[in-house]
Amino acid sequence: MRRRIAIALGGAAVLTASLASASLSPAVASPGLIAAMQRDFGLTAAQAETRLGQEITAARVMPAAQQAAGAAFGGAWFDPALGKLVVGVTDPAAAQAVRQAGAEAAPAKASAAKLDATKAAIDAAAKADPAPAAVSGWRTDPRAGSVVVTLRPGAHGADVDSFLAKARKAGPVTVATAPAAEPLSAGTVGGDPYYINGNTRCSIGFSVQGGFVSAGHCGGAGSSVVGWDGSAMGSFAGSSFPGNDYSFIRIGNGWWTAPVVLGWGTVSDALVRGSWVAPVGTSVCRSGSTTHWHCGVVEGLNETVNYSQGAVYQVTRTNVCAEPGDSGGSFITGDQAQGVTSGGWGNCGSGGETWFQPVNEILQTYGLSLVTA
Repeated sequence: MRRRIAIALGGAAVLTASLASASLSPAVASPGLIAAMQRDFGLTAAQAETRLGQEITAARVMPAAQQAAGAAFGGAWFDPALGKLVVGVTDPAAAQAVRQAGAEAAPAKASAAKLDATKAAIDAAAKADPAPAAVSGWRTDPRAGSVVVTLRPGAHGADVDSFLAKARKAGPVTVATAPAAEPLSAGTVGGDPYYINGNTRCSIGFSVQGGFVSAGHCGGAGSSVVGWDGSAMGSFAGSSFPGNDYSFIRIGNGWWTAPVVLGWGTVSDALVRGSWVAPVGTSVCRSGSTTHWHCGVVEGLNETVNYSQGAVYQVTRTNVCAEPGDSGGSFITGDQAQGVTSGGWGNCGSGGETWFQPVNEILQTYGLSLVTA
């Protein structure tokens, strides 16, 4: 079987040919990300490497900074202008402890606990009584100090008013407007995809022991899967959509796993070494079988997206573009897996937003472990 990734396997060592003497710096270990960030952020190679280094520091600092803020923790985000993690605090007395932990401190209107509780109440209400189709989704926004409910342009009506009234009773809410997101699967076309039951194309997310993870809306448990070359790969061992948007595909038939994200010949393949959670504001890049490599930033965590098929909870919002067929594909920051492409709006010609299902939840749900370099 032809493979499009060139790697050398020797015991525990897995390296791309061009990285045989590379250090563990994410900027060096994943040169494809540097090229994609230069294109999508308008950075030089040196600036992209610097930003990746700052972002990985921010991800490492975040747990200690959150602990330092304690009950005053009002959320956290990466600030590219400062090159540091910023932690919102509802009590100025906590600011010094946050700075000692390695982050900057900023005033917050509401605690993260209050915003999470507000969103959880809205989620629970929506599970009992589904949100109107005109409601695109809702998310916590620590910088605004509220839960932001997003409506489709021109949305109105008694059902929308009722939803917003219930949401506002739960806690601080603001309203924004954005196009509706939709899952990004597609009919059978060319590329380097995998196909479900012969008529739907999606993209591989990340290799795990025994197979790979992808989006849940791509196929249900038991659905058969073939690879880009038409040969049998395996089947969906688990799948969840809506509510969640993740799946585990167990493979066999001579297929094997590798700890890389494809660069599609336009950038070098990226090594996967782990799955730290990237803070809001961090750069993130996506690989998919339709639009290949594109980069942007993490805009929000723990968001609910109201697709036409039903709400999906606890997804991450980005301003990375995507198109049909990219569903299930990899979101990666540096060499750290972030999640699998769920859905979005827009395209890679005019721009848009895309949401991903965080990979760590998928691993925990199915008891899986990433294949890492």
